[in-house]
Amino acid sequence: MKLPAFPLALGFARAGGTPVAATATATAAALLLAGLTACAPQTSDGKAAADEKSGTLRVWLFQEVSNKPKEQVVEQAVAAFEKRNQGAKVEVEYIPVETRAQRVKAAFNDPKSAPDLIEYGNTDTAGYVKDGGLADISAEFAAWDEAKDTDPTARQSVTVGGKVYGSPLFVGLRALYYRTDVFKELGLTAPKSQTELIATAKKIRKAKPDLYGIAVGGAYTYGAMPFVWAAGGELATEHNGSYKAAVNSEAALKGITTYTSLFGDDNCPAAKCAQMGGNATVTAFASGKAAMAIGGDFSHAAVEAGTVKGKYAVVPLPGTAPGSIAPAFAGGNNIGVLKSSSHRTLAVDLLKSLTGKDTQAKLFDAMGFLPTYTDVRAAAAQRQPFVKPFIDTLDAGTKFVPASPGWGQIDSSLVLPTMFQEVVSGRKDAKAAADDAARKMDAAFAPAS
Repeated sequence: MKLPAFPLALGFARAGGTPVAATATATAAALLLAGLTACAPQTSDGKAAADEKSGTLRVWLFQEVSNKPKEQVVEQAVAAFEKRNQGAKVEVEYIPVETRAQRVKAAFNDPKSAPDLIEYGNTDTAGYVKDGGLADISAEFAAWDEAKDTDPTARQSVTVGGKVYGSPLFVGLRALYYRTDVFKELGLTAPKSQTELIATAKKIRKAKPDLYGIAVGGAYTYGAMPFVWAAGGELATEHNGSYKAAVNSEAALKGITTYTSLFGDDNCPAAKCAQMGGNATVTAFASGKAAMAIGGDFSHAAVEAGTVKGKYAVVPLPGTAPGSIAPAFAGGNNIGVLKSSSHRTLAVDLLKSLTGKDTQAKLFDAMGFLPTYTDVRAAAAQRQPFVKPFIDTLDAGTKFVPASPGWGQIDSSLVLPTMFQEVVSGRKDAKAAADDAARKMDAAFAPAS
């Protein structure tokens, strides 16, 4: 993501209010607490003052392009949890990725209406921790036997300042999906470099004007960034914990120019493709409207459910040098317990059900989600050959976004999509658009330093 972070306008602790004990007599406080058992009072730091051992736990998970297989796996995990914990019930709500900013912001600012657990993109971690929304579960994670097999990249995605704030759900990597039937018909082979990728896309578009050669999106940040990284560019540079934007460097500009060259009538018309995000490009491929697309391991189920089933293959996205692999964003999702949960113990147990080895193995089979446990991932690769290009991409070296709370503002403010769209539309050249993006990024990094 596959996946973006969002800023929170108000600190989570501020939403908790003043402790009851500070404003009421002991008798009044006892009466009040007795009447509020179902909605645990909040302490001044946003923590729930109770740890209830029964009742209903609410969970927010992300709505996928093809969500039914995910729902079925989650239902099994929930059933196992409820069997272990008599008197506990779970309500799962699937929220749209595109509109989750408002939902998460509201939940963090109003703990009484917040869920107990949320799924979140790993780019969200630093910002969510800074805003005080996630519970520190370091002790529980360390004591969990399965956690020892979590790969280091995934473990880092839930770690801030040496403390653990959730459990990894899957590793998200992107590679190149392509139509084997179209390539065979036109006598083409999978591209080995980005120059060859562009030429191949344009050959297909010319031969088949009803197809995008490769579906690309102006709002598809993590589909675009491998072009920047392959050219030697970076999002930002870090010094002593402070970040400075680097998207306007000479190397980054080469990558931006390469990616934006794919927008046009000779491949993916800007009028249609400038606004497309990752889901839209995968949908275009799955529905037979594109000969290639940059999709994730997590896109596998959606593609399998489409009209191209049985007529596609996947290879690593090529880099600039022939035979090289472009650095991919080391994405993925995590599940965390909210600090405001009044069911702390139950919530951690449910987290283990939702992110444990059994569930991750089933999510791989159902959705193509790459497991975060090294042993589960190795077993998955033996069962399903389609995972090999993603593991090859992982082994070739991945990149991540700046580990700064400021990234949340950058991502939710659509700084990078705006930059790409300005270039694609012709409103600005690459240098002017990148300079503007860099200024916005530095403004977001500054208070987070």
